[in-house]
Amino acid sequence: MKKKFWISFIITLTLGILVSLVLRQERAQASPTGYPIGGTVADFKLKNVDGNVVALSNYKDKKGVIVVFTCNHCPFAKAYEERIMGLDKKYASQGFPLVAINSNDAGDYEEDSFDNMKKRSQEKGYTFPYLQDDTQAIAKAFGATRTPHVFVLRNDGGKFTVQYIGTIDDNYQDPSGVTKRYVEDAVSNILSGKPVVATQTKAVGCAIGWKDA
Repeated sequence: MKKKFWISFIITLTLGILVSLVLRQERAQASPTGYPIGGTVADFKLKNVDGNVVALSNYKDKKGVIVVFTCNHCPFAKAYEERIMGLDKKYASQGFPLVAINSNDAGDYEEDSFDNMKKRSQEKGYTFPYLQDDTQAIAKAFGATRTPHVFVLRNDGGKFTVQYIGTIDDNYQDPSGVTKRYVEDAVSNILSGKPVVATQTKAVGCAIGWKDA
C-alpha cells in the first residue's frame, strides 16, 4: 500500500508542476499567427547541430517534411522525444523525413543552448537535423507556440504546403495509451494520396520562450 501511495503521490506532484509551468508560460508569451492549413511555406535556412546549414529547399525531392518545433528542457518535449525519433525512422525511408527546430531563447534556458543541442543529438542518436532558430523568425513564421508543435508539409510540385498543425498524438503521458496518432495519420494519408482528415489539433507542451522585444 505504501508503494502505491508514493507512486500516486509522485505522479500527482509531477502533473501539478507541469500544469503550473504551462499556465505560467502561457500567460507570459505571445502567440504568433503563422501559416494556415493549405498555406505555402517560405524557404528557410538554419544551422544544424553538425555545423552545416539546412534549408527547406534541400527536401525538394521528397514527398513532404515533418517539421517539429521542440527543445531540450521542456518535460513535454522529453516525453515525446522517443516518438519524434520514431516518426523519422518510420517515414524518412518513405520520402517523408523529419526536421526538428529549437526556437527557445537560450538566454532563459541554458539547457537549450546550441552546445547542449549538439550534446542531446549525439547522446540520443538523432537521425534527423536539429536546427537552431536563434532569431526565432522561423517559429514566428510558422506560428509555432509550443514544444513540441508539429507541422506536416506536403511537397506540391516543389512548394511545401501545410497539411496538418498540432500535437503528435492524444496521450503525451503514456505512449501505450495513445488512441489517436494525428501526425502518423496525416503522413500516411498524404503518402497514399488521400486528404488529411484531422488537419488541426491543439499542441500540448511548454510555451516557446520568446526573446524580449
